[in-house]
Amino acid sequence: MHMKKMMTFAAAVAAGLASVAQEKAESAELAWAPGDGISYGETQIVAFEAGAQLDSRYMTYGVIDGRDPILTPSVKATFCDWFYLSAEAIYDVTKTNGKRGGYGRRTGKRSTFDAIVGLAHEFELSEEFGKLSVDFNYIYEYFRRYHDDGRCMDDTQYLNLELGLSDGIFSIVEPTLAIERDIMADEGTYVNLNLGHDFPLIDGKNEGDDPVLVFRPSVGQGFGNTSRVRHYDFVKHGRELDHGGIMDTTVMGELTWNLGHGVSLTGYVAYSDYIFDSNMRAGARGHNAAWGHGCNHSWNFYGGVGVTFAF
Repeated sequence: MHMKKMMTFAAAVAAGLASVAQEKAESAELAWAPGDGISYGETQIVAFEAGAQLDSRYMTYGVIDGRDPILTPSVKATFCDWFYLSAEAIYDVTKTNGKRGGYGRRTGKRSTFDAIVGLAHEFELSEEFGKLSVDFNYIYEYFRRYHDDGRCMDDTQYLNLELGLSDGIFSIVEPTLAIERDIMADEGTYVNLNLGHDFPLIDGKNEGDDPVLVFRPSVGQGFGNTSRVRHYDFVKHGRELDHGGIMDTTVMGELTWNLGHGVSLTGYVAYSDYIFDSNMRAGARGHNAAWGHGCNHSWNFYGGVGVTFAF
């Protein structure tokens, strides 16, 4: 009787191990899912994204680089959830940006092209401190060649590091620190600290699904070194600013609608101003005023819409 029970127990264990082995074998197969890309078991092999965004103005560091709308298409390929290649370009929607920017009337034509290579991953820290996301990338930025009064816009290169915390004690306010270094044109450095939070407005149909509709308010504060400020021709009373410091403050509201199957729509409205430094504020006002009537102030309201396909 004892021997029979032992044999029955051994058979049960063997059956259980066989079931686990079968499940692992089934999971360790190539699979594809919309929005998740191609995976082998639980390991991502490659995922792709393509999208386009229409902005009401071309804004950089809280000042105007083009008073009329721009269109920015982009593509991205991520490998093994670590390494990625991406590219994006900026197209003028009207002739005004090129005309006032000194590079001609380029309606519907590309003004810049960015080739990007990077490493990005999310790390589980602990239940208390949540998750840390890290993104380090290199950008080569190509400008369409043009000549204006003997000047020619040159290409440039950037090194960027972005760190973000979420979940745990950071579940209410999710801080993101972005550091940008221009290593070719002017050795300018720009740092931005952003605080925001996602508020699901419509939950997904099933438990674990992404929310259908999400609203994210955020506030960001920029800092720039002297080279960054000088590159943007910040002038007060006819004299070039010779110091870095606190730059743009941006308040933004973003709405994301996940349509399913890797398709999402986004929209945002934003307000930017240089509120902490009177010299910077005067410099930003002068920079913006070069774009004509209605732009001679340091603050700006703007917005945009976009679509993303993940596959």
